[in-house]
Amino acid sequence: MNEMSTPMDGMTEAELRVQLSDFYHLVSYLGWTELIFNHISVRLPGAEHAYLVNPMGLHYDEVTPENLLVVGVDGKLKRDSEYKPNPAGFALHGVIHEHRPDVGCVVHTHTTPVSAITMKGYGIDHNSFYGAQLYGRVAYHAFEGITIYDEERERMLNSLGDKHVLVLKNHGVACMEADIPLTFFLLWTFQRAAEIQCAAAAIPGPDSQLPEEIKQKCAADAQRLKDSASFATLLFDAMVRKMKRERPEFA
Repeated sequence: MNEMSTPMDGMTEAELRVQLSDFYHLVSYLGWTELIFNHISVRLPGAEHAYLVNPMGLHYDEVTPENLLVVGVDGKLKRDSEYKPNPAGFALHGVIHEHRPDVGCVVHTHTTPVSAITMKGYGIDHNSFYGAQLYGRVAYHAFEGITIYDEERERMLNSLGDKHVLVLKNHGVACMEADIPLTFFLLWTFQRAAEIQCAAAAIPGPDSQLPEEIKQKCAADAQRLKDSASFATLLFDAMVRKMKRERPEFA
């Protein structure tokens, strides 16, 4: 696998632990959690394929920089811990981290709007302000059951291709980017697109369709925002400050 530079280059493990812990808390703060299930993983610096991920059995509220686990692409512990990992969750995360060197962080959710759209069999609608920004960035993978089997790994990777969003049909979504703030920004955009799509579906009448050139322009503009790593970091840090003001236990 060829290495390439990412916005996380130069960050220490300690800094990544704090930032990833904040990401877990933000997902909880925004109501996107799934009890003790799902994962957000981030690649650690260095040649070794090692990643930070949440301990099995803890709610996202309980994740701290100190209790994040170091695992390999198989989801197994690379360092001793009093907590256990959930290797099954790395069927998805592990194969992406192993084969997509441009990806530093992967988040998986199945919120109600996202899961509702995937259950109906719809693709993400690109005719909204948010959906247009995702034009050309979304891939789809057919439901094969709970994502715990190694034999599905290659099929998920093939479905993903070079995209940054993988819609798991009848299930949820995985969003991934070069670093944590960019991944949060992408997840937020996808969540908003799903919310608007569900709300629009409840209103009688046809949706207003955007011309192809407008969708392409929106996606290109979103790409320019993405390429400005400082933009995503400003957004992420602002949301962390807001969360900590309202949830001081996360401070």
